[in-house]
Amino acid sequence: MVIIIGNQKGGAGKSTITMLLANYLTGQKTCKVIVIDMDYQQSIAQKYQRAKMLDNIPPYEVVAASLEHFPMMYPVLAQNKQQVIIIDLPGKLDDDGLIAVFKAADLVLCPFSYDELSFDSTVLFSFVLQKINPKVNITFIPSRIKANVRYETKQQVDKQLLGLGRMTEAIPDRIDFQRSNTVRTPESVLPVVKPVFEQLWQQYIAPQTGQNETINSPDAYE
Repeated sequence: MVIIIGNQKGGAGKSTITMLLANYLTGQKTCKVIVIDMDYQQSIAQKYQRAKMLDNIPPYEVVAASLEHFPMMYPVLAQNKQQVIIIDLPGKLDDDGLIAVFKAADLVLCPFSYDELSFDSTVLFSFVLQKINPKVNITFIPSRIKANVRYETKQQVDKQLLGLGRMTEAIPDRIDFQRSNTVRTPESVLPVVKPVFEQLWQQYIAPQTGQNETINSPDAYE
């Protein structure tokens, strides 16, 4: 199964959600996961290398790659039907290399925030994606939502995005997200993201990978 996490606009929390989802699937669901870090900053790949230097045993592999590498990598990765491939995309749409990734996607997670620029970028990203892969499932994730801010456009944005795909609960903006790495998710973060990831598990991931049992593994968390 291929899950891509993307949006044309950077700063929406793509890399953080990629890492937390990989932690959740390996730690809570005992899935076999591989993360392909295609983001320009490659922050996930850097954290992965730091963790290995500290002799931590990684629960999944992280591969730093560019869009042009995907057509060569995909046939090998796709041989294991139960493996979940999570791709953190670069924040752009002007690259033909995206076409192969979009076509291979089974599920697209699109983090966004409730500002005009993020909304416009999210809609454009979704339109281009659906033009290339009309059958793909898109799920929007309200991300980095501030508790003390009133989002006047929320109702209108939600209505328009729900015409393009599904939507999860919001993920708040919290400082402790920065303590997450490719080995573990802090205990304070898990209850925040679990409702979102459990929804994705039940609706898409478990049916696609044939894994219907929930297996808890507390060793993956602090």
